[in-house]
Parts: sequence; C-alpha cells; structure tokens
Amino acid sequence: MRRFFDLSLRHKLPLWGSALIIAATLLVSSGLMYRAYADLKHDVIVSATGLGQTLAKPLFQALLHDDLWRAIETINAPLQEKSRDAPMQASVIFILDPALKIKASTSPRSMPLDAGLSDLGDDYRLLADALTTTDPQRNHIFEFPASDYLHITTPLAEEGGYLGTLVITHSKSDFLPRFSSIAFEGAGMGLLALAILLPINWYWGRRMAEPLVQLASNMAQMVRGAPANLNPELYAYHDELGQLFNAYRQAAVEISAKAALEHEMLRSERLAAVGRLAAGIAHEVNNPLTGMLIALDNLKHHDVADCNDAKLLRALEFLERGLLHVSETVGALLVETRVQLRPLEQHDFEDVRTLIEPQAISKSLRLDWQVTVTEAIPVAAGQVRQILINLLLNAVQATANGGEIRLSAERRNDELWLEVANDGAPPSPEVLAHIFEPFVSGREGGHGLGLWVTYQTVQQLGGNIVIDTPDGKVIFRVRLPIKEVK
Repeated sequence: MRRFFDLSLRHKLPLWGSALIIAATLLVSSGLMYRAYADLKHDVIVSATGLGQTLAKPLFQALLHDDLWRAIETINAPLQEKSRDAPMQASVIFILDPALKIKASTSPRSMPLDAGLSDLGDDYRLLADALTTTDPQRNHIFEFPASDYLHITTPLAEEGGYLGTLVITHSKSDFLPRFSSIAFEGAGMGLLALAILLPINWYWGRRMAEPLVQLASNMAQMVRGAPANLNPELYAYHDELGQLFNAYRQAAVEISAKAALEHEMLRSERLAAVGRLAAGIAHEVNNPLTGMLIALDNLKHHDVADCNDAKLLRALEFLERGLLHVSETVGALLVETRVQLRPLEQHDFEDVRTLIEPQAISKSLRLDWQVTVTEAIPVAAGQVRQILINLLLNAVQATANGGEIRLSAERRNDELWLEVANDGAPPSPEVLAHIFEPFVSGREGGHGLGLWVTYQTVQQLGGNIVIDTPDGKVIFRVRLPIKEVK
C-alpha cells in the first residue's frame, strides 16, 4: 500500500480518479438495483393485495353458501391466464378457515383439503405462527428471513361475519428473471458510463499531474541552487494551481537574483580578505623592521669607535633575530615551505623590552617587567614575540603620559601565562564586544588590526586570549599550551 502512495502523480491521479469513478458507478448501480428490487416487490404486493380484494367478495359468498367448487374455480381463475396488470403470477392461492386449515387451494396435491397449515412445511409453519398472533380480519404481508415466499393475506369477512383468510403466495425466486433483466440493463448503463468517464479521467489526471511533476523537478533543482523557470504555457489557468506556478516563477527569479548577488558579495569578500591579509602581513613585518631601525638609530648616535664589542655584538644579534622574524612571517605564507620555528628563550623577552622601552620613555611611562622565564620553552618564539610586541605597543598607545605598563610572564605546568596590563581608559562596551575583530579600534586613528592579528596568532598556537577591565585598568591575559615545536 505504501508503494502505491509513493507513485508519481502522473500515475496516482488517474488511478485515484479511476478508482473513485468505478466505486461511484458500483455504488450508484447497486443503489439502483436495490431500488428496482424494492419497486418490483412493491408492485407484486400491490397487485396481490388488489387481487385479494377482488376475490374476497365472491369467495365470501361461495363459502357462505358452502359452494366449495365455486370457491376453487374463483381462486384458479387468476392462474389460468396472466393478468396484464400483475407483474408476475402467484405461485399458489389458498383459503384458510378460522382454524387455519386448508379450505381450498390451487395446488390440491401439496395442500390437501382440511390439512393443517403448520403441517405443510417450515415455510407455512412460520405463516401459521404469525397468523395466530395477528388480527385475522385485517390485510397482512408476511416475509420471513428464512423463507423463500412472500405471503399476502386478505380476510374473507362481511358485516362482522368472518369465514376465513385468502392467502396469495409468491415465490421470491420468481422475481429473479425480471430483476436480472433490470440489473443487466443497469450494468450496461454503468459500463457505458465507465467507457466515457475513465478515458476522460485518465486524460485530465495526466493533464493535471504533468505540471505538478515538472514543478517538483524544478523545485529539486532549486534546492541544489539552480532554479529553472517554468514554461508559462505549461499551465495557463489562474486557479490555485496556476497561482502556485506563478509563485514558483517569482521565487525562481528572486533566488537567481540572490545567487548573483551572493556571488558578487563573495567576490567582494575575497577581495576584502586579500586586503586584510596584505594589511596583516604589513603589520607583522613592520614591527621587527621598526626594532631593527631603532637598533641602527642607536648605533648612529654612538661613535662606532666608542662601541665595545659586547654592545656591537648585541646590536648585531638583535638585527639577526629581527631578520629571522621577518623570514618566518613571509615563510608562513608559502604553502610548500616549512619554516623551522625555534623555542622561546629569555633573550626574546629582552629583545621585546629593548623595542618597547624607547616608546615608553617617550611618554614617561613606568615599565613593570615581571618575567620569570629562565630556560628555553618549546613554543614558537617568533609568534610569542609578535604577541607581546602587539599587546605592549597597544598598551603604550592606550596609556596616558606618566602611566604604568606591566608585563608578567611565567610557566605554569604545561602552559605559558602572559599578562599585559595598563592603567589607560578602558574601551567602551561596544568596542569590547568586538575587540578582537578586524577594523575595530578603541582609539582615534587606530586601524583595528593589531589585536585581530594577535587573536589569530594565539588561536594558531592553540591558546586563548581574554580582556578584563578591573578597577579602571585594562588587562590582556594569554594562555599558550607548551608542546614540542615541529
């Protein structure tokens, strides 16, 4: 049954329509045949009742004068030649006396004179039982479920005198020939109706289903993102189905326009992403270049002859590490290149301090340096340096003259804890909600890329970064997992 409901509409609609037409035809035909049978039985009852009333008066006179032969001739007369008004002839006609014994009969062999009605068989026993419980001086019609006979009784009585009961019996099997003729005619009309309606239903069902099948196919394409338009001539009417097709066509146009717009937006987003990537690269490379320029500037302000070997060596090492940082940043952009990342050491923090101190001194800021890292830690040194430089430069720019900046760095079990704090004005709640998004800045002139690059770097290292603003301060807390650098 489930498979039938899963059939295509091009098959299901005609089949459903055909089933309904056949069912309706059978129902109407059955009703008409039942009605024809009821009318036939009614005609028999009316005819028998009229015949009984016609025979009652001469039979009463014959019984009153004890003229039995005349009574027999009277009840046999209707069976000699079929009456034009009667639809069919009675099976047997007989007269019962008040004691329910046979007084006269058209079938003397099966109903001998003075035989008791109950002794003539089961059908007549039922009739005898019914007559004993009803008024014998009234007309009755008896039809028993277990009997094949229909009995119509007429009392033989005049002016209070009751002499017996006339019974006209029809066999129900006698109805069959005439009923079969009516049923055959009804069946012919039903088949004619089916021959006309079924082809019309099949054509109209297919005509209705084909547009729906096409609509379903197009909607499946719409789900896959490629809506196809429907031919307006497929269903040119303006009923609910036509309105559905019009709605689909409008939706297809809208979806196509939306897809084109999304494609254009994706293209624009890609261009914007390239721009952000370029800005990020510039930001990443600019910081170590700035540090190297500061180191070179310091050498320019000192006579080379006055520089001892230790100071010159330190400057050269700083320049070397800065160039390595630039190399790591550029190498990370090359898909097929694997840059060898070195572990974080104590001198990395000193390099960062060397870069930040001139910026802090220019604003008379106090730099609180709390670094307890004394041995190499297996985390990417270049990326950690970049995180610290970004956060400390951001703190310098956000802190007013004469303020304080604090850096704490320590190893706790399998994590590196970094914390950068300043006493500058906290960002507004609107900025805090998007602080790590690109192009979001809490200060005038800021491009909003520093903290975004820092966040991306922390995520790449598998760590996390949060911002807190307790008691008017701004604190960035970074947690980085410590693992072997591959």
